[in-house]
Amino acid sequence: MMQLAKKVPFEDPNVLLMVRGMYILSNVIILGIYLFTQAKISKKNDLTTLKYVEPSPMGSGEEPRPVTTTNMEYDKQQLRQLIRGQLMGVGMMGVMHLYMKYTNPLLIQSIIPLKGAIESNLVKIHIWGKPATGDLQRPFKAANSFLNQGQTKSDKASIENAEKNWRGGVKEE
Repeated sequence: MMQLAKKVPFEDPNVLLMVRGMYILSNVIILGIYLFTQAKISKKNDLTTLKYVEPSPMGSGEEPRPVTTTNMEYDKQQLRQLIRGQLMGVGMMGVMHLYMKYTNPLLIQSIIPLKGAIESNLVKIHIWGKPATGDLQRPFKAANSFLNQGQTKSDKASIENAEKNWRGGVKEE
């Protein structure tokens, strides 16, 4: 994509306008996918209880936190994170394009986030109808990065240990 973006004549105002339009259309499609997913989540109203252990923030020294929620609330929270990430990307792209006058990322950011939205776990479950098993089982496994210290755990021993240790043994009901 980088090589293709280098060959596009962004000096031509018509080409630049077309690439800007493609970027805007891409983000509108992504928003539509996420809103449709949200409607499907609300329609399913899956109130199955979901318990997992959320890892503590890196460098905080806190104990991992036990979380008890429903599949619907978990999915809505994950969807809010996806939408927030997309809005952050649009904001960064706005600064890069409007303030710093970069044009190449417009083309790349028209395709990669759209692909990511279509391949997200929530879209696979709620739009494509795949069963929530294996890699799609809640809680979703986070992508490996230097920012996440630990993985979300959902095994019974981890949950009981976290419930016992969280806030001095006081269980939240």
